[in-house]
Amino acid sequence: MSERLVDLYNEQGQSAWLDNLKRDYITSGKLVDIRDSGVRGLTSNPSIFQKAIQGSSDYDEQFREIAADGGSTIDDYWSLVIRDIHGACDVFSKVYDHSDGVDGYVSVEVAPDLAHDGPGTEAAARELHERINRRNLMVKIPGTEAGLAPIEQMIAEGRSINVTLIFSLPRYEKVIEAYISGLEQFATDPDADLSQVASVASFFISRVDVEVDKRLEANGSDEALALRGKAAVAQGQLAYKLFLDKFSGERWEKLAARGARVQRPLWASTSTKNDAYPDTLYVDELIGPDTVNTLPDATLDAFADHGTLARTVDADFAAAEAIWAALPGVGVDMDDVADQLEREGVSSFQAAFDELIEALEAKASDFKK
Repeated sequence: MSERLVDLYNEQGQSAWLDNLKRDYITSGKLVDIRDSGVRGLTSNPSIFQKAIQGSSDYDEQFREIAADGGSTIDDYWSLVIRDIHGACDVFSKVYDHSDGVDGYVSVEVAPDLAHDGPGTEAAARELHERINRRNLMVKIPGTEAGLAPIEQMIAEGRSINVTLIFSLPRYEKVIEAYISGLEQFATDPDADLSQVASVASFFISRVDVEVDKRLEANGSDEALALRGKAAVAQGQLAYKLFLDKFSGERWEKLAARGARVQRPLWASTSTKNDAYPDTLYVDELIGPDTVNTLPDATLDAFADHGTLARTVDADFAAAEAIWAALPGVGVDMDDVADQLEREGVSSFQAAFDELIEALEAKASDFKK
């Protein structure tokens, strides 16, 4: 494999993380190979675990054992997931050590039915941190309105958090505020080590173009059609502009003096959904310092093979702002797009979770026959 993923970090300051996890990656040693190719962390979600657990027999032996104990199927699900997370954390602990805690993180998400349940999310995030008990763990909390208070509280307790399902700039600004406010609360303890708290804010990219392109094509004007494939990257670039603004100035410098780390923007959903677009579009156009791109296997391989190494995320903010300003004029309400994508994102993870639980219940019944 090329050194492109290594160079992405060494030359451009962007960390490539893998957006996938399955038992075979750990047991076969493939995850070690992926790490050694330049991948610096890993993310998971309910859809990933649904595909992993339903798509192979690798979990059957463990599931047969735990299902015999008579516990709930949901508890059994978490036992399966946590074993994988433990294994992945062990693989990436080397990166965590070598990067002094900048990278090497493995993310696991709270149950999707908690997306609009703030107190439930807080309790679940705390429980996952304590149960998994790995220094390089990030618990994923959706960046819904209900998720903001739990995010702030977890940071205030010194826990590392991956904020997921962010689709809009206004919500991203609130996520940054939750992180900084949480750090300020954590810092009230004079002995608190702020450098041990890490966070990323996960902006979903390709899904934005999928929805916006539909609306542009429904408009059908030349002006609208000329904007296809541009909204997602423009929003990501403007998110980076917001990141630069918020993590500067007196308020932030006070925390940085105590060792606080910036909450890095993370580009998620970076596989290209439209075959007319380059397969590395959502990597090539969002490269810059203090960022993360979490890539599914195919996109990771594509970038390693033929991606473009260049700083692009802040190369032309004026062009990104011009694209953003043009969208309302052709009937695209980006607030409405964000609301729809958040609903769909939560629903998609819930559906994957429910399908997996049903499949596990059926499998447990088969074991008893």
